[in-house]
Amino acid sequence: MRSWTLKPSEVLAPKDFEASAISVGLKQSGLDLALLVSTRPSFGAAMFTTNAVKAAPVQVSQRYLQINQGRIRAVIVNSGNANACTGPTGIVAAEAMASATANLLGIPVEQVLVCSTGVIGTTLPLERIITKTAQLKKSLSVTSLHAASEAILTTDTINKVCTAETLFGGTPVRITGMTKGAGMIHPQMATTLGFVLTDACITHDLLKKALSKANQGSYQRISVDGDTSTNDTLAIIANGGAGAPSINQPDKDYFHFVDGLTQVCQSLAQQIVRDGEGATKFVTIRVNGLRSEKQATRVARAIANSPLVKTAISGEDPNWGRILCAAGYAGVPFDANLVSIALGGLPVCLGGEAVIYNESHAQEILRQEEIELTIDFQAGSSNAIFWTCDLTKEYIHINADYRT
Repeated sequence: MRSWTLKPSEVLAPKDFEASAISVGLKQSGLDLALLVSTRPSFGAAMFTTNAVKAAPVQVSQRYLQINQGRIRAVIVNSGNANACTGPTGIVAAEAMASATANLLGIPVEQVLVCSTGVIGTTLPLERIITKTAQLKKSLSVTSLHAASEAILTTDTINKVCTAETLFGGTPVRITGMTKGAGMIHPQMATTLGFVLTDACITHDLLKKALSKANQGSYQRISVDGDTSTNDTLAIIANGGAGAPSINQPDKDYFHFVDGLTQVCQSLAQQIVRDGEGATKFVTIRVNGLRSEKQATRVARAIANSPLVKTAISGEDPNWGRILCAAGYAGVPFDANLVSIALGGLPVCLGGEAVIYNESHAQEILRQEEIELTIDFQAGSSNAIFWTCDLTKEYIHINADYRT
């Protein structure tokens, strides 16, 4: 049986992909403008924020996707400025970024996705970008994906990358991704910015379905603070550069591809949670025994987003009542008298009531950097998994001082 070799800390270029990154002064220091390019014709798919307030680059990219018949050749990304809530000027700026990129590469403007991240409500200093885009083309390289992954960061403390490799018909195929995000992380479609490149050959329709499936099992299952950004984008480009057999039907090759893509997206999503603003603990929430996966996910999301649960974890307080309370307002019917809760395998609640447990042992579990919460409802056979982090004083400091 084929498997994927996962490399969570590596960002290796698939065949016929290049990248570059430069500094144009949008951030106080460091790289802040990145370009990802397929050097051959390619298909692409993307998912965007469900926030009613959509940043200019999201609006422009969505429009281009409607008319490019699935052809995406490049993504240009800036950090340091979200170009959100900037009116018609913002739309013009996003279009200008796409146009400048298209002219550099000699491709139709509709085959360029535009993404931005940073402060909302500040006019994008477009000239800083346009006057330096030529440098992006000059520095394009197969070895520059790591630099690109750095250029998309804002309050992140680490680059977030992952590469997966396998064989299709005996031919090596690679899926590589990068993402950013530490705050404003809540799974309402795609969360944060995420870009995945693959040299697999796959039809546009199947690529869209694969991205949606991978998203459901990864970015849709994380939360840092319950805030959904105006700029969220998750995009994938596939160019067939590996020369492997084409994936043109939902067969075993397709499901193998979905498995690899999901593994990459899960790794990226979990790296976001681990780097959550001010976070000190990575928390896995397992919800078992509900009537549908949708119900289980809804309950898990409520627990993951609860400030009381997250602060209890931060304070290493085994206050399981907060977990049951969050489940209770998730909008999913259940019998509280059947619920059991365990912290790291230690039962703390059975039949909706406290059980005798060693408080010191429970606190010791919560002192760990990785914690697992398990909630069983005994109401069905469906389960869900979610990843979140604790909520600390440092999170408040980071966001209180974000602009000043």
